Amino acid sequence: MIQNEKEINAIVHQAEGGFQFLQQSNVIERAELMHTIANEIEAIGKVLIETAHLETALPIARLEGEKARMVNQWRMYADAIHTGLYSEARIDKSADGRIDLRKYNKGLGPVVVFGASNFPFAFSTAGGDTASAVGAGCSVIVKAHPAHVKTSQLMADAIHRGILKYGAPAGVFSHVRSDSFAIGAQLVQHPLIKAVAFTGSFAGGKTLYDLGQSRPDPIPVFAEMGSINPVFVLPDYLENNLHAFAKQYIGSLVLGVGQFCTNPGVLIGLEGENLDALKIHLKKEIQTIPGGKMLHRGILESYDRLRSERIQWDGVRILAEGEDSMQEGFAQAMLMEADAAQVLINPLLLEEVFGPFGLVVSCTDIDEMTSLMKHLPGQISLTLAASADDMRKYQALFTVAQDKCGRLLFQGMPTGVEVRYAMQHGGPFPATTDSRFTSVGPDAIKRFLRPISFQNWPNEFLPKELQDSNPLQIKRLINQDWAT
Repeated sequence: MIQNEKEINAIVHQAEGGFQFLQQSNVIERAELMHTIANEIEAIGKVLIETAHLETALPIARLEGEKARMVNQWRMYADAIHTGLYSEARIDKSADGRIDLRKYNKGLGPVVVFGASNFPFAFSTAGGDTASAVGAGCSVIVKAHPAHVKTSQLMADAIHRGILKYGAPAGVFSHVRSDSFAIGAQLVQHPLIKAVAFTGSFAGGKTLYDLGQSRPDPIPVFAEMGSINPVFVLPDYLENNLHAFAKQYIGSLVLGVGQFCTNPGVLIGLEGENLDALKIHLKKEIQTIPGGKMLHRGILESYDRLRSERIQWDGVRILAEGEDSMQEGFAQAMLMEADAAQVLINPLLLEEVFGPFGLVVSCTDIDEMTSLMKHLPGQISLTLAASADDMRKYQALFTVAQDKCGRLLFQGMPTGVEVRYAMQHGGPFPATTDSRFTSVGPDAIKRFLRPISFQNWPNEFLPKELQDSNPLQIKRLINQDWAT
C-alpha cells in the first residue's frame, strides 16, 4: 500500500524513466512489447476469473468474455500502431530544398490511469486505457480500484512479467494500491505526470479534471463520467414492435444489474394508446426480473438513495418493480414514469441512476419531444428506435440528436460496445471531459499523443518514422500524396 508523497514521487520518477525508454522505441518495437504483455495476461489461469468473481460478484461467463476483450484490446492496439496509423507521419519538401518539414506524433509522458469498478478487466489495470497509453509510447501508473485489488494485482503482475520478458524497464508500468483520495490527487498533480484517464462517477471525474486544470501546467484529464443513454421511440416503429421492443429495452436496462455506462436509463415516447400499451409490456417484463447483486456496497447505497429521492419528487410515479430478493447486497429493478413537462422543469430527472433503473417519459407531441432532446446534457449514446418512415417524418429530431452524443444508434440498444476502429465511446460534457476522443477502439491511442514538427533536420537524426528510406515501411503523407 502506498502511504505518502515520498513513495509517490519515487514511483513517478521511475515512470519517467519508463517513458524515456518508450520514446527511444519505434512503433514496431512497442507493438512487440504489447503482444508480449497480451500473451502474459492471456496465460493467467482460472485464478484470475475466480478472484474477480469473488471480488465483484460478476458472473463467470461475463468475466471470461471481458478477459478475452481485454487481451484482444492489447493485440488490436498493437497491430494498429504497427501500421504507423497513429504516427500520422507527414513530410513536405520543396524541389529547391528550401522547405523540409516533417511531422509525427509522440507520447505525452507518464499517464495515470484510475481503474473502474464495473469493468475489472476492460477498464481497469490492464484495460484499454493502459493499452492505449503504452501504444502511444507513454508509461502508465495505475491506481487500483479498491473494490477489486486482488484482481488488479494479478493483472499488474502479468504486465510486469511481459515487460521483463521483453526487456523493458519496470518503470513502463507501475501499480499503486491505496484507498486514499490524497494519493490519487498527488499523482494527478505531480509535475512529471502528463495525462490522466478515468472511468466512473461525475463527481470523481470532475474532481480529477479540476485538479488537472489547476496545476501550474494544466494537463488533459480524459474522464468518462456516466450517461443516461436515452432511447427515443417513435410512432411507426413502436406500432409494429411493441412486445419485442419492451423485451429488448428491459433486457438492456437490467443487463449486469444495470451497471454499465451505456445503460439506457431513460425511455422517451409520444403519449397515446401505443405508449400506454408499451408500458403494460414493460411492466410484465420487469416484474419477472430477480434482484441482482451489485459490485459493492457503495454502488448499492447510491442506487437505493437516488431512486428513493425520485419517488418523493412531484410528478414522478412508480410504474413497476422487479422481484425483491431480500438478500444483502442485491438491487431491485425499478421503472418510474413522468411527463415531459415535469422533466423539463426538473433537470435532475435527467441525471444517471447507476443500476437497474429506468424512467419512462411521455411527450404530448413531437415538438415537446424535440424540446426535451434539446435540454439533454451530453450523452455517451443516444438511440432512435425508429422506422425509415419515422426518420423521413422527423428529420429535425435526428439533426438535434447528433449534437447530443458520441454514438447515435438506429434501433437496437446501447449496451454492448464493440472494440472497433469506428467506435466512438465518449460524448459531450458531462458524459466525458473531451468529446473529441474515444476510450474504446484503437483511436483511444490518440488521447495520449502530441504532434512535433522537425524543420531542416539531417536525415540520420530524424525518428525512423520520418526518415527518407522509411525503414518502418509505414504509410506517410508526402507532399500531399500517400506513400509507403
